[in-house]
Amino acid sequence: MKLSILQVNIEDLSPYAIVCGDPFRAEAIARKLDNVRELAFSREYRTFVGEASGVAITVVSHGVGSPGAAVCFEELIKGGVKTLIRVGTAGSYSAEVPPGSLVVSTAAVREDGLTRQLVPLGFPAVADSDVVRALFEAASETDGLVKKGITVTLDAFFQGVEEFPHRKYKQAGALAVEMEISALYVIAALRGVRAGAIVALDGYADADLREVYDPHTDVVSGAVEREINAAIRAIVKLNQ
Repeated sequence: MKLSILQVNIEDLSPYAIVCGDPFRAEAIARKLDNVRELAFSREYRTFVGEASGVAITVVSHGVGSPGAAVCFEELIKGGVKTLIRVGTAGSYSAEVPPGSLVVSTAAVREDGLTRQLVPLGFPAVADSDVVRALFEAASETDGLVKKGITVTLDAFFQGVEEFPHRKYKQAGALAVEMEISALYVIAALRGVRAGAIVALDGYADADLREVYDPHTDVVSGAVEREINAAIRAIVKLNQ
């Protein structure tokens, strides 16, 4: 059976998947695996399968934003994936967690538009505790700062005339903001699978991103490399 949007055969998928926004980052993740095959490249969804320490891992890109990412998550789960780990980037809420740091998301604030169409507003978006533990342990084995805590999922990237909610969530103790994790956690809960996420911080959330956003620095590239390695090692740990 072929999944209609990802355009992959379900028999080619593994129970573990690493998901990311960028199709070219999916390729970079896949290059770290053994016996890699590219299964499909449909729309923003690029799919690979390979192995790490004998554990089969699927790698898929999901694009930017919760609605498109949700399509990816739903189809992977339909195809038999039981554990999903998002690897991505995020904006920091604090100078104590600067660009180049890693954050393992324990839960996500649902400031997206998608999940309120799936579950009531009071329903939490929470990571699986075993996945969080494996990610944090694996990330802590790398060089550099690693934190775990609450992240915020927000649809808007560039500012308009409405005020972003960054200040209140920073005061409440959230560590970073990105665009897909709440969708991942809510869908995982609805479908009965495990999910977690690790993000590399690539700037500050309250900056004017139209003017200063530049994720293509050595510091950020190094953090992305670290989080990819951590996600792969976490899957190996979870399979033991």
